[in-house]
Amino acid sequence: MSSEIELLAPGGDVDAIKAAIIAGADAVYCGLDTFNARNRASNLSFDELVGVIRLAHQYQCKIFLTLNIVILEREFKSLAKLLSKLANTTLDGVIVQDIGMFNLITKHFPTLDIHASTQLTTHNVGQIPFLKKLGASRVNLSRELNLKEIAVITEVAEEYETLVEVFVHGSLCVAFSGLCYSTSASVGNSGNRGRCSQACREEYETTESGNNFPLNIKDNSAFFDLPALIEAGVHSFKIEGRIKGANYVHTIVDSFRKQIDGFVNTGELTEDGERLYQVFNRDFSNAFLRGDLNQSMFIDNPRDNSTKHAVDKSKAISVVQIHEVEQELHQQNKEIKATVFDKIKHLTIEKLPLTLTFSGALDQPLTITANVIEKDDNIEFKVQSTSLLTQSDKASIDSSVIDKRFKSFNNNSYNLTAINIDNLAQGLSIPFKELTELKKQLALTLNNNKAVLPEVTLPPLKNYPKPTNAQAEYVKPKLSLLICDEEDINLTNVTNANVYFKLPDAYKRGCTKYVDFFKQNPKLIPWFPSVLIGKDYDVALNILQQVKPELIVTNNTGIAYEAYRLGIKWIAGPFLNTTNSYALLAMKETFDCSGAFISNEINKQQMRSIARPENFELFYSIYHPILLMTSRQCFFQQSVGCDKPRIDNGCMLSCDKSTSITNLKGDNFAIDKQKAGYPSIYNQDQFLNMEIINDLSDLYDGFMIDLTNIGAGDKESPDKAVLIKQFEQLLAKAADEKEVAHNINALVPQSTSVQYHNGL
Repeated sequence: MSSEIELLAPGGDVDAIKAAIIAGADAVYCGLDTFNARNRASNLSFDELVGVIRLAHQYQCKIFLTLNIVILEREFKSLAKLLSKLANTTLDGVIVQDIGMFNLITKHFPTLDIHASTQLTTHNVGQIPFLKKLGASRVNLSRELNLKEIAVITEVAEEYETLVEVFVHGSLCVAFSGLCYSTSASVGNSGNRGRCSQACREEYETTESGNNFPLNIKDNSAFFDLPALIEAGVHSFKIEGRIKGANYVHTIVDSFRKQIDGFVNTGELTEDGERLYQVFNRDFSNAFLRGDLNQSMFIDNPRDNSTKHAVDKSKAISVVQIHEVEQELHQQNKEIKATVFDKIKHLTIEKLPLTLTFSGALDQPLTITANVIEKDDNIEFKVQSTSLLTQSDKASIDSSVIDKRFKSFNNNSYNLTAINIDNLAQGLSIPFKELTELKKQLALTLNNNKAVLPEVTLPPLKNYPKPTNAQAEYVKPKLSLLICDEEDINLTNVTNANVYFKLPDAYKRGCTKYVDFFKQNPKLIPWFPSVLIGKDYDVALNILQQVKPELIVTNNTGIAYEAYRLGIKWIAGPFLNTTNSYALLAMKETFDCSGAFISNEINKQQMRSIARPENFELFYSIYHPILLMTSRQCFFQQSVGCDKPRIDNGCMLSCDKSTSITNLKGDNFAIDKQKAGYPSIYNQDQFLNMEIINDLSDLYDGFMIDLTNIGAGDKESPDKAVLIKQFEQLLAKAADEKEVAHNINALVPQSTSVQYHNGL
């Protein structure tokens, strides 16, 4: 059993990685100083990564590298250089979010093992074959899932020979990972780029229910749920914490190692988990895992809870007693720090010292002897030429020739301390091509007999232009609408625009209402939401299978896979976070996708460099509510209060509350819960971008306006028919543009297009 269980630890810096290794981690995930979702961690240099891999492998520990952000077009050249270097290491896997990066790695770096990041919001069985077909060997599931939902997914994952990871400890995001845009919308600090500024941990003005940190939830811990997770088929138990130090990492990993081993050996949980409280925590909850989304998940303090826990446990009351408890905890942490330092101080990631000795005489082969010092052992390798050395005064092998050709062995892995030619006679030569071959043999030997792969230079992508009319002018972008209210179906009578109908997030089990609805309204194009868990995915899948529409838009990759399987034309929605050409190619080539909405997180310049695949359409939303975050947890309990102690399926289907919260800067945010929708938070302003119509009409085939009223709260909504006509005039350029823009601004008085200017 133990061989099937992996304990996966965080490593935000070298000492934390050493601590994880010595504490018994089976694998460690870490990031470089670029392309990773923890900018606030210290992270590693490439040389440090190579040393860490070597150290970890000495302890039978794997190293996974986080490349878990969305990628911009201009970054692919440098990304390819990095991947070329990684392909020449013994790295055990890369953790990926961007769909385009899957395409890049599978095509050009097939030796790299790909793991799907939690940022891909994997939460239903349809997403497993989607990610497998993209190239993933394992997936990290959304933290919001309960044990029953996890078990269903792992059963499907086993069919597709895909391993499953689940977070078992550490910080919890209140929002679905990959779907949080809380700071991206204002200052461009996107969580999808590793720059989350944790709006959920911020202090807000005291809410009606008396809370100052209404979005702050406790840390996750499945310390006592390990048997259930093993029973559910989970392979990897992942600990969060790449911004935590070595003391934290060692304490948590060591605790989980003992708990796992104790259970494997005895069938019982042998640890009480008390050590988990000695290091940073916000108290713990396993409510997501248990499917009990109650108010106790929240804590009105985002800071360290370890002292409060120690005081409460000791039942200290007086100032003196509390001080004694604090001093004892402080002393315990000092002892932990000293113990961890003592355990890791002998571990080194320094480059291995390498000496090269060249020897040979006339009519003898040239011999190169490499000596590597590793863990006080002298490891010796020899390579020898097939040709014999001949006399040659003009083209002899001397120190300058050898230095020029062999100095590259002073690299990420080796410190070339000396090149010795004392035993090489002067004035001798062999063909230079054979000297090159000797260098290759030596490189192969020093690279664990793994062939050194050449650097990949990416071929330029062909950019297929938009269709043109008879006058060789680009076809003007078409308008499309998004609605979610059946009363708005009459809008199809006032416009020729495509009308998307947004399906709910949640349904009654076995619901067939929308099958009949779309059959009765064939003009409507189904728009599938981002999150479809369990029975809700089953219902959505049934809609797709029964209706078989000509076209859909989906923000869920599970639905995308089924549309591909059924031969239904599909467009990737804006919440698939598409930011580059390689993502478009991946969806087009792998899943026969016909078009995509480009992410609203990127700016004009970042869009301009995107290359369109052949027979592929590009779309962009120019007017919509700005979603900041979506959660499976209730936002009303901590804001205005709620009579129900926990969120359940009845809440999902019937609750349609709205309220707002205000941070200490005075910024107001709308909390909105639609019937059959997840609780969400929206920016106070609507997104409105009219500039793009003049800037990038040659790039886009269609611009969408969102008329769902979601996130509007108690704000008065504009007349939708009037708004449609104004946007149609703007796109057709059939009237004075300034006047039309003025009219639209009057209809939408609170708006912003800051994302279009800031970008990522």
